Amino acid sequence: MPTVHPVDEVPPIRQLAAYALQHVLAMYAGAVAVPLIVGGAMKLPAADLAYLITADLLVCGIATLIQCVGFWRFGVRLPIMQGCTFAAVSPMVLIGTTGGGLPAIYGSVIVAGLAIVLLAPVFGRLLRFFPPLVTGTVILIIGLSLLPVAGNWAAGGQGSKDFGEPRNLALAAFVLLVVLAVQRFAPAFLSRIAVLIGIVVGLAIAVPFGFTDFGGVGHADWVGISTPFHFGTPVFHASAIASMLVVAVVTMTETTGDLIAVGEMTGRRAEPRSLADGLRADGLSTILGGVFNTFPYTAYAQNVGLVGMTRVRSRWVVAASGGMLVLLGLLPKLGAVVAAVPAPVLGGAGLVMFGTVAASGLRTLAGVDFRGNHNLTVVAVSVAVGMLPVGVPTVYEKFPDWFQTVMNSGISAGCLTAIVLNLLFNHLPSKAGSAVLEADGLVRGGGEEGVEEPREEIV
Repeated sequence: MPTVHPVDEVPPIRQLAAYALQHVLAMYAGAVAVPLIVGGAMKLPAADLAYLITADLLVCGIATLIQCVGFWRFGVRLPIMQGCTFAAVSPMVLIGTTGGGLPAIYGSVIVAGLAIVLLAPVFGRLLRFFPPLVTGTVILIIGLSLLPVAGNWAAGGQGSKDFGEPRNLALAAFVLLVVLAVQRFAPAFLSRIAVLIGIVVGLAIAVPFGFTDFGGVGHADWVGISTPFHFGTPVFHASAIASMLVVAVVTMTETTGDLIAVGEMTGRRAEPRSLADGLRADGLSTILGGVFNTFPYTAYAQNVGLVGMTRVRSRWVVAASGGMLVLLGLLPKLGAVVAAVPAPVLGGAGLVMFGTVAASGLRTLAGVDFRGNHNLTVVAVSVAVGMLPVGVPTVYEKFPDWFQTVMNSGISAGCLTAIVLNLLFNHLPSKAGSAVLEADGLVRGGGEEGVEEPREEIV
């Protein structure tokens, strides 16, 4: 009888629910941030903001189910959580405030989704440009670029009145210690839900100390259903579509990095066909976003860190998370309960999760030979370029909008740099016009074969 791959295993229902809730809590703050930022910039009334959030959670859940369960050629069938991409925030705010409001945003989002579906096979064939040297670097950059997010949460949440107060950081540190203690001393099952336990314990401490309250739960509706084109028929403006197509390329690059990272962590590596299927699911989810009053979708890197940290590799766990998000989208009162988790609690858990992503990148790079070649330069410059917009967010503000859209995402900037430098140093003919040292230390010619082989040989 053939053994079931860990990705396809279905845990017992009690464990499944706990693991799934952990994923929902890890991504919830990021998921609702995009509609809050875009709606706030457009000065939408509170009722419309609430509508955007419930619509977002509903489509997040549907997108996650498509990605994890899959149908036909849609879905990578790996434990991938889907959520609104932050790469689209600036262009959408610009479109919404100056170029036609929400209908113009949704028109450009629908076109971008169609473009992603059509371009997915092209990106799938680019997998040969992601040997371990590049994938390890990209995974490292993903983890490092997420750490400031955890830091902002730990300090109280960006823009909060008590940002940086010692009590916020103390609560985050307490949650971090709980997570570490559970991981180190608890039985195997409990150690796998260490993040969930840390959040629950942190919340139990936060309520009596006044970090949060559940007042918003009473005002939330019991049922809320997002109807297609609630804010009007989509409008298709050329300038809005052009900027959203740039976002589409950025999100495809980021998703490619996330899919490869999860493939490495779960032992089911992404192949050209499955990568194209995953990107195609992104495109379909983005189209649904434009129809159901929300925004472009991509794989969420914070949940990649959770997969690596807990070592729970089942895609059905994340599919159950998608089901929970659908419920949260249909039952706003439940969403209000989850939204009451204070930012410092999420920050303490996020430090572990996002650090785990970075450590996974280092583990991949450990299999790369750095002797007698330029691989160290490739990693060094790629990480530097990827971290530049993270450390100095305004570094590219004098550049054109399309350039900012690409380079303000540390993940896409670092990923593109790693691909280009790997080709430059390892695959173009050397000065002597002959052999090249590959990432695995073997000498080969500069053709396409040399691009593919390292990924096949390094485990």
